This record gives sequence, C-alpha cells and structure tokens, in this order.
Amino acid sequence: MGDSSFLDRMITHLRSTSRYYTGYPKDLGPSRVIHFTSERQFVQLLHEGCPVVVAFTIKSNYSRHLDKVLEEAAAQFYPHIKFVRVECPKFPGFCITRQKKDYPFIEMFHSPEQTANQGRIADSNITKYAVKVMPFNYDLSTYGFREFFKRHGIMPDSNRS
Repeated sequence: MGDSSFLDRMITHLRSTSRYYTGYPKDLGPSRVIHFTSERQFVQLLHEGCPVVVAFTIKSNYSRHLDKVLEEAAAQFYPHIKFVRVECPKFPGFCITRQKKDYPFIEMFHSPEQTANQGRIADSNITKYAVKVMPFNYDLSTYGFREFFKRHGIMPDSNRS
C-alpha cells in the first residue's frame, strides 16, 4: 500500500514538472476560444490588432482533438493572440471564401494596418485594413503553435512557459 502512495506522489510530481506532458487533463479555467458567430464579430477581432488564429472545422473525431489543442493554446497565449473556431456547416459562406476542401484547417490572420489615408476612398466611413493570412502547417500542439509564432515573429511574451 505504501508503494502505491509513493508511486502516486511520483506521477503527480512528474505531471506537475513536465513541461510538455499533454496526456493529463489540465485545469485551463474558462474557455478562451471564441466561437464564430458572424463576419462582423470577426472583423471586430481584427480591429483589436491582435493576431487571430482561426480553426475551420467540421464535426469529426479529429475536430475533437483539435478542440482540446485549441483550448490549451488559447489559454497559454491569451490575451496576446486570439483563437477562433468556425463550424463550417453553420457558416458555409465564410468557409467557402477560404477555398479549401480539406477540413479541419487552421489559418492565422495577422498585422492589420489601417490604410484609410492611402489612395482614393469613395466613402469617409469606410476603413481599409491589410491582413496577412498565413496557413498553419506545424505540429498540432501548443508547442507547434509556439514554434509557428516564433517563426513568424509573433511571440508576445518569451518568458511564458
């Protein structure tokens, strides 16, 4: 009986100190993943100036795994990077504009710059933004997101673990 308590303490210690252990459920607090409701909401997120990672999903077993990864990554990179999940069967118009056929896929929308003063503008109420769209093609994990952000110079705080 004493061995099992030692083993439990050893495993608990290993889980608490291992930096990249992903097999044990973590207490991430409230969800930081934003569920897509409209294009207007999405544009408002872009106006905030933070990079926005968008997961275009359909209902499948792989999407369940993706949801867990998104929750963990969103909790780690909040509030510097926003994570949005789009259920494509509910919003086909938004998903079709991406012109992808394989679901789920992830893209990052980054660096909105106000360019309203450049060129001719027909209406003074219209503001134009330039958004760079980058496909996510790294390992589907929090570590993969961290490496992706480093590669593109988007790491908000290098001291985060």
